[in-house]
Amino acid sequence: MLDNYIEMITEGRVYVAERDAIVLGILVLVPQTDALLLDNVAVAPEAQGSGIGRKMLEFAEKMAIDAGYDSIRLYTNEAMTENIALYTRFGYVETHRIEEKGLRRVYMSKAVGAA
Repeated sequence: MLDNYIEMITEGRVYVAERDAIVLGILVLVPQTDALLLDNVAVAPEAQGSGIGRKMLEFAEKMAIDAGYDSIRLYTNEAMTENIALYTRFGYVETHRIEEKGLRRVYMSKAVGAA
């Protein structure tokens, strides 16, 4: 939560899902050397279960493909077992777990684009 969102917005890394001018979700994508990092995805509580999260994940994968990447990566807190299960259902596979910035993180990756 200490990320500089003004900088990320200026760099074009932040995307929003909105309806009737109300932001229902955000997505932060960070280009890396060999993959696109899905740095953050969040859906407003009142919009959870509406499919917005799925659409944002699909959008992130399309952005990775359009940028020429063959994979997309993300990480989540080890305690967020529901998130890990959700990402697994969407085709992400766990690559490793580490402690970083005082948090136990689970890193996941998904192949995208033409095989």
